[in-house]
Amino acid sequence: MSDHKLLPAWREQSLGRRGFLRVSAATAATVALVAAGCTTDPPEPVKVDPFLLTLPTTDAGLFFFAYLLAIAQATVFQKVADTPPTDFTATDRAVFTDLRDHAVINRELLRRIIDPTGAAALLPADFAFSLASLTLTTRAGALAAAQQLADLAAAAYPTVLPLLSPAALLPRTLLLKMSSVHARHAATLRDLRTPGSFAADDAVFTTGLFAGQLRTKTPLETLAVLAPFFAPYVISAGNLPLPV
Repeated sequence: MSDHKLLPAWREQSLGRRGFLRVSAATAATVALVAAGCTTDPPEPVKVDPFLLTLPTTDAGLFFFAYLLAIAQATVFQKVADTPPTDFTATDRAVFTDLRDHAVINRELLRRIIDPTGAAALLPADFAFSLASLTLTTRAGALAAAQQLADLAAAAYPTVLPLLSPAALLPRTLLLKMSSVHARHAATLRDLRTPGSFAADDAVFTTGLFAGQLRTKTPLETLAVLAPFFAPYVISAGNLPLPV
């Protein structure tokens, strides 16, 4: 409906100086609001990605990050221990039984740190670490997959531990012990694949200022490695503290 049908008398009258100023001011304000995006139209609804999982902030996010890493390890170690390759040796079987037990304990301990009551659903029901791209039916494939995850955990924990707040004394102590276990796992698996390779230059700096020190990974670097295995879910670590 047009203006002249709504307000015929108003359009036929002279505004006058005061009326003109009022109308001019109102018009200017309206233009400014429209320019700023303040329209009367309802806002577009924000689309929520059902596959985006954002880690919490501070210590809670770091514990959740460690929990995801434990899920990855426990999944692989459990599968290999339950269905070992036919070319596994007795030593291989014993090692993977220990790896599985440690990984499951770590996973459940981290879960309790995050949710002491054990009542919360921490992840979607269909969230899982995919084994589809891994070859776990041969000794070479199983050792390669296990070493990748053990190396990843060994490299990630030294970066995470300094980011925990002083208030998280007990969980930090537990994660420190887990870090030591992860390092032993990585060394054992490397030695099974290639004897004497536990201190190879792809795991430890062999020259320069940091010679002898472990090559570490930040949570972002670690999640980038794990990303294909957690697809279609995407883990956002944008809330995590950053390494100094």
